Amino acid sequence: MDSSTSTSQPIVRKGLKKRLTNFFVRLYQIHLFILRFFKEAFVPPFELKEIMNQCYQVGVRSFTLISLTGFIVGLIFTKQSRPSLSEFGATSWLPSLVSIAIMRALAPLVTALIAAGKVGSSIGAELGSMRVTEQIDAMEVSGTKPFKFLVCTRVLATTIAIPILATYTGFIALLGGYLNVATNEGTSYTTFMQQVFEPLTFVDFVSSLIKSIVFGFTIGIVGCYQGYNSDKGTEGVGKAANGAVVTAMFLIFVEEVLIVQIAGWFR
Repeated sequence: MDSSTSTSQPIVRKGLKKRLTNFFVRLYQIHLFILRFFKEAFVPPFELKEIMNQCYQVGVRSFTLISLTGFIVGLIFTKQSRPSLSEFGATSWLPSLVSIAIMRALAPLVTALIAAGKVGSSIGAELGSMRVTEQIDAMEVSGTKPFKFLVCTRVLATTIAIPILATYTGFIALLGGYLNVATNEGTSYTTFMQQVFEPLTFVDFVSSLIKSIVFGFTIGIVGCYQGYNSDKGTEGVGKAANGAVVTAMFLIFVEEVLIVQIAGWFR
């Protein structure tokens, strides 16, 4: 056997072992981070003023982008679905199809993906810059509780604001769908809304709400974890922002699949 091959095998095993060790260590750190959040978030004193400020940053600052995106999603989805239904002479089913697609999946998912890109990166970069400039260390030395003030408030804000934004996105998307249907079919607003809510059930609304809450918590906790534990100077800030977006989006898709599967059992 070649000596170079025999010596490379232990190196490969050592590298693989190190990666697995780092992976499980990171999982353990994330576990502790989440437990610390639940430990401190619901214990007084509560930072209500900062929570409201973060809700404003997450919700109101994203209002314009969410409105535009939601309207375009509803308009384009309706426009693209029309040719398929018209082949079977079933364009009257279009409002029901749009409502099912938007309320069950598109509204919470689109809102979460936009928030992950806008809000998640902002949280990661903000906390990351505070970590590398030692502002968080200074807060700990001064006797304040930086974790409660910086992390708990942001996670609670995203958990509260994302469901509200998702509900708003759903209605804006339905408005975009209505404009397309009204232009082509002449359907009245009252008739359109009756057909929209007819196929929806209580499970649809509950699952959509649960999705939005889970997505909001995921965006907040991932962004805070990446920023709060960043290092390596300005490079670490960029990695924290990028990691917050990529990780949050990946987890959102995983959670979407799981929640859809669970909700299907109750239908």
